[in-house]
Amino acid sequence: MENHQIAAVFEEFASVLRILQDDSKWQFKAVAYERAKRSIESYSERLEDIARDPNRKLTDIPGVGTDFAAKIVEILQTGKLQVLEEKFTKLPRSLLDLLYIPTVGPQKARLFYEKLGIKTLDELEDAARGQRLRELAGMSAKSEENILRAIEGFKKGTGRFRLDTAYEVAEQLSQYLLQLPGVEKVTPAGSLRRGRETVGDLDLLVTGKNLEKLADQLLKRAPPAEVLARGADKVSFKLPTGMQVDVRMLPPESFGAALMYFTGSKEHNVALRARAQRQGLKLSEYGLFRGEEIVAGRTEEEVYQVLGLPWIPPELRESMGEIEAAEAGRLPDLVDLPDICGDLQMHTTASDGKKSVEEMAGAAKELGYKYILITDHSKAVTIANGLDEARARENIKTIHAARKKVKGIEIWAGAEVDILGDGTLDYPDDLLAEFDIVLASVHSRMTQPFDEMTSRLLKALENPYVRILGHPTGRYILRRDPMQFDVEAVFKSAKKHGVIMEVNASPERLDLSDRHARLAHDQGMKIVISTDAHQPKHFQFMRYGVITARRGWTEKKDVINTYPPAKLLESLRPLPK
Repeated sequence: MENHQIAAVFEEFASVLRILQDDSKWQFKAVAYERAKRSIESYSERLEDIARDPNRKLTDIPGVGTDFAAKIVEILQTGKLQVLEEKFTKLPRSLLDLLYIPTVGPQKARLFYEKLGIKTLDELEDAARGQRLRELAGMSAKSEENILRAIEGFKKGTGRFRLDTAYEVAEQLSQYLLQLPGVEKVTPAGSLRRGRETVGDLDLLVTGKNLEKLADQLLKRAPPAEVLARGADKVSFKLPTGMQVDVRMLPPESFGAALMYFTGSKEHNVALRARAQRQGLKLSEYGLFRGEEIVAGRTEEEVYQVLGLPWIPPELRESMGEIEAAEAGRLPDLVDLPDICGDLQMHTTASDGKKSVEEMAGAAKELGYKYILITDHSKAVTIANGLDEARARENIKTIHAARKKVKGIEIWAGAEVDILGDGTLDYPDDLLAEFDIVLASVHSRMTQPFDEMTSRLLKALENPYVRILGHPTGRYILRRDPMQFDVEAVFKSAKKHGVIMEVNASPERLDLSDRHARLAHDQGMKIVISTDAHQPKHFQFMRYGVITARRGWTEKKDVINTYPPAKLLESLRPLPK
């Protein structure tokens, strides 16, 4: 374990103390933990090496006394701090995420939690947009505005934005542009159209009639934070969040070529231009030319056709073999959003969800889904109000009762069962046998060493009741790196045992990533695309999971939740008899 990982635990403890303030010495303790945290993360030697050396003392580190030295050893041995875990019985761990927002300190985090039940950044954002924060002491409309701006800045990360954030901005700007005179079509391009998990700049292509004054109209009616460039056919500006937007005005005869040019990765475009040159043609954003004559450009399809290729889906345009596959007629039949028949991970009020089984089922039915799997958390995930064995059995009864009330959709009883540090599951086998489908996931000790994490996952996959591995790498986009383990060994074991790998469609996860989805495709493995919904509006996340799967060359036949109910159940790992 590295020093910064130990320091992070100390930082968590200091933050918890400042939020809870549950004894008279909380302030003194918080300062002490923060001082130790700074010493630990800046120390030139690995604390783990010092702890193993019988001739060295951790107490030699500034700010680390006997008590803190013992806590460091505990963290090194167990991956956690028991006294901190006990504190998390009093408040949810996710509340600490609020402290990443510059305008939110420990006192406000406690206020939001106690008065409004806010536990996550998404809930804070929803409350601010719903104008509920201003009702609290010391808060105002300006406070809400500052918090929303700070959240957007946080989501931006290191100059990049999550896919869902970019999608929302693109949709809002497209709707606005379509209201301006002469605009006939607005199409997002760039990395957003390719569906990359994070987006830097946003490209919007506009075509129509008499667009000469579009830039002036756009900037006059929706003034941005900063104008970067303005010309006859392009305007570039930055939004208050820091996102750069490039709006390009194009004549209809060049729209397809421009869409191709501004969508493809650099490598994909270079390969297409080289192909055009070999045919005596010239390809640019203005069209495909033979000499001075334009031979294609109105649509992407006609440009690809003249180049001797079928149209290549945007998600594949990364120079990862798609041109060769297109030339050979081997492009995959990619899964599409309308193919999805159901959702196999969601949470209800039984654990940390916001709606009941019946409400989730009703919302899924409205989407046309044929089935859902309820997967409330197991007891180890205390922050998510995980269910112990007795509550889990009661939840199964609740799900069975909902089946009789909500007609026209299958409601299966499942659980998201925690994979414990040693690879065993959080429920005994006799309880696991009562669920229709068990989804197993890691939620703790995510910094285990490579070999330990690999062994942990391999052991979990051997459990005969595990049928789906949820969010397999445990990453949070722009916030937390994936767990370190032997991916190929885990995939091989999952295939051997018939365990389905999940593409978690929550835009903060997208886990499996596109790269790992491609690995699953290349190895002939089945996957499931699930939303991890905690309320009905999260069902919309499915599109991000589908996009990620498409980037991994995933075909409809390889996604089990494109199957009808009976076929899906038959495709799963057989349960012990």
